[in-house]
Amino acid sequence: MANRKDSRIEPSFEGPPQARSQPGLSVSEEDRVVPSNRKASARRKSSKGKSSRGGRGRSRRGLFGVLGRLFYWCFVLAIWGGIAVAGVVVYYGAKMPAATTWSIPDRAPNIKIVSADGQLLANRGMSGGEAVGLHEMSPYIPEAVIAIEDRRFYSHFGVDPIGLSRAMVTNLIGGHFSQGGSTLTQQLAKNLFLKPDRTLERKVQEVLLALWLEHKHTKDQILEMYLNRVYFGSGAFGVEAASRRYFGKSARDVTLSEAALLAGLLKAPSRLSPARDPKAAEERSQLVLAAMREEGKISDKELKTALSAPATRAPSYWTGSENYVADTIMEELPDLIGDVRGDIVIDSTVDLNLQKLAEQSIRRLIDESGKKLNVTQGALVSIDDSGAVRAMVGGYDYSTSQFDRASEARRQPGSAFKPFVYMAALEAGRTPDSIRNDAPIKIGNWTPDNYGGKYFGKVTLATALAKSLNSVAAQLTMEVGPNAVVEAAHRMGIQSELQANTSIALGTSEVTPLELTSAYVPFANGGYKPDIHFIRRITTTEGKVLYDSSGGSAPRVVKPEIVGMMNSMMTGTVEVGTAKKAAFAWPSAGKTGTSQNSRDAWFVGYTANLTTGVWFGNDDGTGMKKVTGGALPAQAWHEFMVAAHEGVPVRPLPGTWKSTPADTIVPDDIPSADNNQPAPVPSASVGQQAPSAQPTQAAAPARVARPAQTVDADGFNMPADDGTTASVGHPVPPGNVGGPLKKRKQTSILDILGGG
Repeated sequence: MANRKDSRIEPSFEGPPQARSQPGLSVSEEDRVVPSNRKASARRKSSKGKSSRGGRGRSRRGLFGVLGRLFYWCFVLAIWGGIAVAGVVVYYGAKMPAATTWSIPDRAPNIKIVSADGQLLANRGMSGGEAVGLHEMSPYIPEAVIAIEDRRFYSHFGVDPIGLSRAMVTNLIGGHFSQGGSTLTQQLAKNLFLKPDRTLERKVQEVLLALWLEHKHTKDQILEMYLNRVYFGSGAFGVEAASRRYFGKSARDVTLSEAALLAGLLKAPSRLSPARDPKAAEERSQLVLAAMREEGKISDKELKTALSAPATRAPSYWTGSENYVADTIMEELPDLIGDVRGDIVIDSTVDLNLQKLAEQSIRRLIDESGKKLNVTQGALVSIDDSGAVRAMVGGYDYSTSQFDRASEARRQPGSAFKPFVYMAALEAGRTPDSIRNDAPIKIGNWTPDNYGGKYFGKVTLATALAKSLNSVAAQLTMEVGPNAVVEAAHRMGIQSELQANTSIALGTSEVTPLELTSAYVPFANGGYKPDIHFIRRITTTEGKVLYDSSGGSAPRVVKPEIVGMMNSMMTGTVEVGTAKKAAFAWPSAGKTGTSQNSRDAWFVGYTANLTTGVWFGNDDGTGMKKVTGGALPAQAWHEFMVAAHEGVPVRPLPGTWKSTPADTIVPDDIPSADNNQPAPVPSASVGQQAPSAQPTQAAAPARVARPAQTVDADGFNMPADDGTTASVGHPVPPGNVGGPLKKRKQTSILDILGGG
């Protein structure tokens, strides 16, 4: 019983105290009265409501807490980021020189070459163009550059945070680098001081230098420096060089559409160059015009006009023949003033108008006859009596070949070299009336044939030079000696090495057109050899004279009487001979020349005012199709000289010489040998007939006024003086003609090459 009582389980009871006091009574949950339930429910609701309001409060307090913490950490990170940036700036800035030593580096010196009448020939130097002030250049240029490159240029402090942020966002959205945030000041800093490396160090230094530039210089000064130094593609540094490179005009004269094209190049100068991709350059320039309109720099009308009339690119900046002159001047410059340390101006001797006329003449003749006659190149040199070069064309087109054929190409002058042979003979005592026998001769194993095998018997030296008779020239060379001919040519102005052998009589040693023309100048000025020069004066841009060509006194290299004889002899070439196409209203003289197989065709002629030499041929030495000195060269010479002498008073050639009457001519006027020259054979032996020879032809009558009635054939069949055709049946001199009267010996080819 006791155990059962102890094991009884008491029910749980949560009723009122009264109910709990009654033993044995248990009340279930269902037995609870309603009021009690409502109170409990009310208490539960009240407790629940208080819990909900507390939760919302705690939620609001948590949100603000998160934002506060986020702001806090962002602020902390910003501080540390600023410290890190400052550290980077300090680190890379410390690697730079002290700011007190910073200075704008000198702009690469420009060499401005102008013609005798003040026109621009060329600009040389790294920039290729002179510096142009901001107020001097077309106002469209800076406006276009600012509109497309740096719209807030005049408002930022060297770095544009807005532009930099925009560029960063654009690059992030695009997923690649498409825009840069550099200002014009930063670009200038990079161009002036830094390498184009894309590194953090370079960017930091760029910013520091930009801030320094903005502190030291005005906005206009910065913009001017930028425009005069930035690269515009195709080798053009600076706006002046670019304007002349692409449009053939100064930056002062650039139009709106041209300025837009120049500004568009700055994004990618090489890729957008109109010389490389005209279409891409034009599309870019249209974007620049749109940006200018958006910025209010131009009106709708100006925009429409510019779009309808896009920039026209010059055919080629480097095509003018004046660039041959500029190259020659640049080669001479170091010897005159040493290193160029600043912008200079060179006043040249060249007349740009004559230069253009010479170029047009050479080109026109090649364009018209080049294919038919197999001619691809030509050259022209014109020099006045003082030695000043007035024009020099070194080839058909400078843009396709910068090789200067006028001053660098050595070619065989052919008969154009014979005046030096005859001059040496005159100096040895001969006269234009001296008689020689034109007939086949043999010098050792060499037989200098006349053109076409035509011979004329006894002729005067004047007639022999006029007809360019090879046999007579060879005889004279043997009489005076090859060394005398070489000495005479060098004394007159030939600088190339000449082979002192008998064949020099026919112009087999190579010379340049410039030196051959210069060697004719003493004939034109009365016997004086001036210094050949291209430069009159060199000054700085401020006007300080660095060099002045005073000219000096030219030494006399040939006697006046010899000059008179030579001018009398060579006048006939222009008056009645193969160079008749060259004749014009001035007294003139000269000599044509054609090398073997028409590889070279020459005419060098002169007046008392100018000496001009013309050459035509091919660079590879292939022969032309029967082109002679009296054809293309004489035509080009005529066109040039007519223009050069327009409005100039006519002057006679220097020197006089009166022909000896025919009945007083002494055939045996050859003096005995002297100065170690070979003793000449008397004229009687020169005129000896071969056993089967026909009767000798009478000596040609002496001239009264002019040297000869027939001249250098240079490829033409010339008639004899008596109207008949010359033949080989004239007297044949012995093989030792021109040598001493001694026992004949066997002659080898080495003897011939060594002087016969």
